[in-house]
Formats: sequence, structure tokens, C-alpha cells
Amino acid sequence: MKISNEISVGMDIGSVSANTIILDENRNILEEHYTRTKGEPLETALSMLRDIIQRYGREHIQLVSMTGSAGKLIAPLVGAVFTNEVIAHAKSVEVFHPDVRTVIEIGGQDAKLIFLAPEDGKLRIEDFQMNSVCAAGTGSFLDQQAYRMGLTIEDFGLLALKSKNPPRIAGRCSVFAKSDMIHLQQVATPDFDIVAGLCYAVARNFKSTIGRGKDFVSPVAFQGGVAANLGVRKAFKDVLSLDDSEYVIPSHFASMGALGSLFNSLDKSKGIGAFKGVEGLEEFIMNGRKQDRSLDKLKRPEVHPSLNTTRTGYELDPDGRVDCYMGIDVGSTSTNVILVKRTSR
Repeated sequence: MKISNEISVGMDIGSVSANTIILDENRNILEEHYTRTKGEPLETALSMLRDIIQRYGREHIQLVSMTGSAGKLIAPLVGAVFTNEVIAHAKSVEVFHPDVRTVIEIGGQDAKLIFLAPEDGKLRIEDFQMNSVCAAGTGSFLDQQAYRMGLTIEDFGLLALKSKNPPRIAGRCSVFAKSDMIHLQQVATPDFDIVAGLCYAVARNFKSTIGRGKDFVSPVAFQGGVAANLGVRKAFKDVLSLDDSEYVIPSHFASMGALGSLFNSLDKSKGIGAFKGVEGLEEFIMNGRKQDRSLDKLKRPEVHPSLNTTRTGYELDPDGRVDCYMGIDVGSTSTNVILVKRTSR
């Protein structure tokens, strides 16, 4: 698709996803994209930029602005402006919801609490708090639990809404949360109660750790990728005792970082005409990372071709029967089973 007018591109490249926004010259949203990075944020950003260049033409891209954990590395390689994530999310709220005073933002591994105050017709950041290096209570935490239960993250959120009495589950530590889940499963707790318990664990954990000692002044906006989870939405509303007039879910909740980064650059006229294409990013992916010291990728243990079990050196006959003893270790993150032949020494 070729156009004659200029466009601006905003990208929020995080640990789990890349959120891309394209604005026309009048700041209208032309496109919004959510793309899972699958552990390859550089390659994902490159693919997105190539696609935009192909469809719109490099000469029509007046500005590229980035935020997110990977955005700081990628921005100088392509001639983009980098915006701090807290500033970006605050700016997007100022543009779309200027009445909001508290922002809850939860992504794949980061969680932020931002307090805003009006000043000279704009919103200034009065205070903010972020999570530690632990990702408990973030999107990755919920993804892991959904995977353990054989659910998609979309089903996870819908299922949680069926619960009337969510059980208490530890939210400060992923390992403890899994232990609680295993116990609940062992006593035949319905799946919808367990997933609802996890949603409330996220909300309570956020309030007691990141928001400890803070007043959540309303209206409160909930944004970031986790805001797509209907169960977590409800949990925050209940835990913070908010009514509909005090609780805001932005229409572009997943892309508020990308939007804020872009509007911040446009308002300050930063980076206009500075986009230099993707050649620098391509070169870095091909050659620049070879200088990085990194560990080899993890490999799965060798699996017996016919029995879907780790090879132990003892060849079993799948068609025969063997008297054996079984040992089971039901832990917080896995269940390990071992069979020992009765006549083994």
C-alpha cells in the first residue's frame, strides 16, 4: 500500500511482545499490531519495519519512536527516538485520558505504578514505582500458569469470570503460586476457581508490593498486555474497590507505550526525518551480536524414541510387562516419575 502522505511509527518492544502503532500526518491511528517476539525482539522489530517500509515506502516515514526493554538497543541502529517507558505511558494517558490520576501498567515481565497530577493543562509524573527483577505477578507469570493448566491465555481470562469464590493463591513468588495450584488441583478445585485465584493474586500482589503504602487516587487506568485478561481486570477493580466511573481500560491498552513514545516525540519535534532504514539493525543481527558473550541454548534431554521418556540406559520392551516399583515426586514446578525394576540391583 503506497501513500502520498507522511506517517509516524511507534514501537514498544518488550520482553514478550512488540506493539506497533502507525499514525498519519494528522495523528490518526492507521494501524495497531501486537506481535509476540518469541525471544527474538530484534528479529521481530526488523520484520515489522521491513513490512512497513514495503507497504508505505521508506521516504514516507517521517519519524520512528521506540520504548520498551529492547527499544533502547534498537533505536540508534535505525535512527529512532527512544523514550523511557514511564514517560511514554504517562504521555499516552495525558493524550487519551487526561482525567486519570493513577496508572497501572503490567506487561510481560515489568509492572509499573504511575501517579499523575495536573499542571499547566498537562499531566506531570508525581511519583512512580516498578517491580523488581522478579517477574511474579506479570504477564509471563500468567502465561506459565495457563500453559500448566492446558489453557490459552485468552481462555484463562474468560474462565476466571465464572468463579464466585476464588481461593487465595500466593502471588509474590511463582514457585509458591504453583505449589498452591497443585494443592488446589489435588483437592479437585474447579479450574475456573484456580485461574480466578491467580488473577486476584496478581492484583493483591501489585497492591501490597509495588503499591505498598500508596493511595490509588481515582480515576485509575489499567493498561499493558495483561489488561487483555478479563479476569485480572475484574480482580483489580474488586481489590481496589473501584466503580465503573473510577476505572478506565484504554481502547489501545496494549499499545499505550508505543503511542506515548510517539506523541512525546511529535510534541517535542524529536527525530523528525532521522529514520535511516533497517540496514544498521540487519548488520547488528548478522555480525554485532557475535561479540556478545552468551551461554549455549538449553537442550532437551535425549528422549527414548518409542516411550517418550528420558533414556536411562535400560531398554524396555514396550510389548512386555515388567514388575517394578514406582516413585513419584510431585513438586512445585514439575512431577517426576521413575520406574525401578523389582529385580534391579
